[in-house]
Amino acid sequence: MDPFSQLILVIAVASFLFFQWLFHRASPWVSTRVSPGFLRLAEKQKVEWNSRTVSTLHALVVGLFCLYILLFDDAVNEDPVWGDPTLVKINVGMTTGYLISDLLLIFYYWKAIGDKYFVLHHLAALYAYYYVLGQGMLPYFANFRLLAEFSTPCVNQRWFFEVLGYPKSSRPNIANGMAMAVVFFLVRIAIMPLYYSRMWAVYGTDAFYRVPLGGRAAWIISSVCLDVMNVMWMHKIARGCYKVMRSGRRHKVETQENGKTD
Repeated sequence: MDPFSQLILVIAVASFLFFQWLFHRASPWVSTRVSPGFLRLAEKQKVEWNSRTVSTLHALVVGLFCLYILLFDDAVNEDPVWGDPTLVKINVGMTTGYLISDLLLIFYYWKAIGDKYFVLHHLAALYAYYYVLGQGMLPYFANFRLLAEFSTPCVNQRWFFEVLGYPKSSRPNIANGMAMAVVFFLVRIAIMPLYYSRMWAVYGTDAFYRVPLGGRAAWIISSVCLDVMNVMWMHKIARGCYKVMRSGRRHKVETQENGKTD
């Protein structure tokens, strides 16, 4: 194993250990001091709270690193299939550690956070990342997919508000819902034309055919499946956001009418 591959392995292991520590130690300690409502939660809710805290931090770190690579890594942007994957491997290495850590927690706390779709998602992602980490291929597309992590904090925050008892029509909930809809659309839906235009540009080229069949399947099939789910989720988020906005307007009108009556 060459020195850089050893470094990536160390990064993945360190990432795994860090996110385990964050789940078991850091999140409970910080949450009890930042949010008094955490202590009133049931044990299963505390498990999911800590899991979502870890998820949020991972999303922010990996998402920002991903954005940096897309903006400043010329090697990957110029050759999306076989460009120098150094920075992408570091980012994917961190995500690999997180995914393995999260899988372990899902299985161990299955009654609290068990979800077969998350298991399938994590396993599919790890299979795809094998080609990036093991063979250094498709760095641009692997990194591009990590942009989706930017929508995770808002999704998690919606759950935090829910378990803390915030009404759906409250201003924090409405603001977060609007932010979630906008960010989800930008990082999962609006970028589809750019992603698939880059895919089409390399389709049929020598670089494309140098990718083994398993790698092409992991790349193309997983991309299409993920984006079908993204469109479905976007539809649900848009409908939910619309309902919350209507509820907020109705509550505001009722409050104004009651004020006039008084």
